[in-house]
Amino acid sequence: MGNKLYIVNLRASAQAMLETNILPFWQERMVDYQQGGFYGRIDGYDTLHSDAEKGAVLNARILWTFSAATRLFHKMPYRILATRAKDYLITRFIDREYGGVYWSLNADGTPLDTKKQTYAIAFAIYGLAEYYRATQDPEALFTAIRLFDDIETHAFQSYMVNDQMVNGYVEALTRDWQPIADMRLSEKDENGVFTMNTHLHVLEAYTNLYRVLKNVQRDDVQGTKERVERQLRILIDIFANRIFDPSTGHLMLFFDENWQPSNTHTSPGHDIEAAWLLREAQAVLEENEEVNKLSRRLAVAARDGILQETQWWCYAEAVVGYIDQWQDISDPHYLNLANAAWDFIVDHLVDHEHGEWYWSVLPDGTPDRSNDKAGFWKCPYHNSRMCIELIERL
Repeated sequence: MGNKLYIVNLRASAQAMLETNILPFWQERMVDYQQGGFYGRIDGYDTLHSDAEKGAVLNARILWTFSAATRLFHKMPYRILATRAKDYLITRFIDREYGGVYWSLNADGTPLDTKKQTYAIAFAIYGLAEYYRATQDPEALFTAIRLFDDIETHAFQSYMVNDQMVNGYVEALTRDWQPIADMRLSEKDENGVFTMNTHLHVLEAYTNLYRVLKNVQRDDVQGTKERVERQLRILIDIFANRIFDPSTGHLMLFFDENWQPSNTHTSPGHDIEAAWLLREAQAVLEENEEVNKLSRRLAVAARDGILQETQWWCYAEAVVGYIDQWQDISDPHYLNLANAAWDFIVDHLVDHEHGEWYWSVLPDGTPDRSNDKAGFWKCPYHNSRMCIELIERL
């Protein structure tokens, strides 16, 4: 009875957090009515930087968030912002000459960094597929399919090394899809040809695209549906046999062109995020058992490190990942871990006065204001998705 009451309260709290804290911040503070789309940055002191660059990942995550909220609640204000994000992505971020999406735009919507980062294209697919789930808009679906074709044509690599087939998605290319020297997502990342992070979000995007294609009864998408399914299976195999380290139970992070890891660093936040995203992918494919074993190992590996993190996104993924594990094996320990992560979020990360979450918590327990409240990497995605997952699951 205690667990049941807790779950009811957690679901209600998640909806309240989503609709009274997270979404209103983006609705009221981040819409750029002067230059179009959404502003690129609000800093940790809640100061708007209207001249900040606009990132493709930020716009795509806004698109996903308000599309998912539209699908869940059927409220017109959410649909209006989802449509705004969809239209801005298609008219401004899509490269009409070479395909793919620009990495970033100037504040006025003109191209700034035109490289093709596979990670950003994947998020555009993820958001567009979610918009289609919410609205059945064909433009969103067929734009997502074109971006899938761009990734498969240019970023997917398949070749033989020592009599073994190597498959993977190269990290980045130039605007016209040529090799690029610096492939990093950010200055914090290593310059790897293949990375765990990009493969995780291609997996996530293809899962959402395949989910909608399964229910589309059109002859002109059947071939694409089969290709997305095939590549989704390849991605799961890459995680199981290239990225997952069976000796530690963690995911490895950066790799060369032969899938040799460059170091032994790990990321507990990504471990627990991958644990539930892999299970979601396998569920969409309607096959579970092998991925369930991998997911359980990742959850165990993440357990010791995840609650030592301080960044907002790690805690959001911990709540979802541990609820997912609790639903899988009914171990109350995972429910307790999810509860601990939730309490930390409410007590330390949520800005209860101005909305949204802080980036992280400093060693003295105060909010980290040196990093953005909204920005290139601070988006309404991990936290809004956590709330939506709790609402739908519980």
